[in-house]
Amino acid sequence: MLLNLLFIVNIIIGSDFMKLIVGLGNPGKKYYNTRHNIGFEFIDFYLNNSSISVNWKNLFDGKYVEFSVNNEKIIFLKPQTFMNLSGDCVGRFFKYFKLDINDILVISDDLDLNLGNFKLKDKGSSGGHNGLKSIEKALGSSNYKRLKIGISKSNNKDIIDYVLGKLSNDELSIIKNEFIILKSVLDDFFNMDFSLLMNKYNHKNR
Repeated sequence: MLLNLLFIVNIIIGSDFMKLIVGLGNPGKKYYNTRHNIGFEFIDFYLNNSSISVNWKNLFDGKYVEFSVNNEKIIFLKPQTFMNLSGDCVGRFFKYFKLDINDILVISDDLDLNLGNFKLKDKGSSGGHNGLKSIEKALGSSNYKRLKIGISKSNNKDIIDYVLGKLSNDELSIIKNEFIILKSVLDDFFNMDFSLLMNKYNHKNR
């Protein structure tokens, strides 16, 4: 009985058996369907279109769902600290669950990619994204994986007003179709080496 209990504890806490998927956004109905919340929106889409029992829990100023894929524990996390302080929540999850930085995937919006495009990266700079800056500071490294979802740039609006602005119906239609593709990307993420994953999908978004 004790050995079984220790085995379960190792699955829950051991970094060799866990991945953390972080979607970035701002909490509250005010920010629903805004460009900056595309990380939140994709996580919700993925979970709602998978055979997963969704039971959100609260921990360290974050909402999370946990389940298993191929005997590996997966945690989906939506930080509730607001975008600019995302790292406060992610950093605490990282330390508490004793994660390896290689097992973190952060999903965020990206101004430098056109709407409908996405890019997988295994590391890199924040590119001016405040949520990514906060995570980099909390983890002490930029060597974490990301899925960047394009929202295009606007030459007519202030950046803050633009990213916090609502997506139009036409934009939402494009994103919904993109999310269908991204669901396959994330399914493959759980089963493929990340370099192979990038090779499979990134060339389709040039």
